[in-house]
Amino acid sequence: MTNIKQNNIGISLIEILIVIGIFAVLGILSTTSVLLSLQGSKKGDAQIKVRENLDYAISIIERQLRNAEGITSCTVSSISYKDSLGGNASFSCGSGFIASGSAQLTSTEVNVTSCLFTCTAGVGSVPPRVAIDIQAVDAASQGSKEGATVSISTEINLRTY
Repeated sequence: MTNIKQNNIGISLIEILIVIGIFAVLGILSTTSVLLSLQGSKKGDAQIKVRENLDYAISIIERQLRNAEGITSCTVSSISYKDSLGGNASFSCGSGFIASGSAQLTSTEVNVTSCLFTCTAGVGSVPPRVAIDIQAVDAASQGSKEGATVSISTEINLRTY
């Protein structure tokens, strides 16, 4: 009788299940990392959009108030002033936006959640000051993980001659 060695070259069911399990875990990990990366990108884009809107509004307000002849009225949500030509003008925070007179300074893609004007009268050689604090979010992603609050604060010294 000859002794024949049996050579099993097949793959067992357990080996196949282990390989499938490893690939499933790798697939889940890579999908999760791609989704987190996309989410972070959307959040960054939303913050940039909001920051640009707020920077634009603040730059307009700063330019106008710095050259104003004086502040005529100052409340928490609005400020009235005499412009450099002697005309009356104002800035206000409405429901979700910042406006200059009748023109809206922030786009409809941005929702202003908090806006505060604080006026300080000038004393002696110290000119009058206006402090502005604004918080806003991207309107499209408000309340989602991609939405983030952007805050901006500035203080403007008026040039009163």
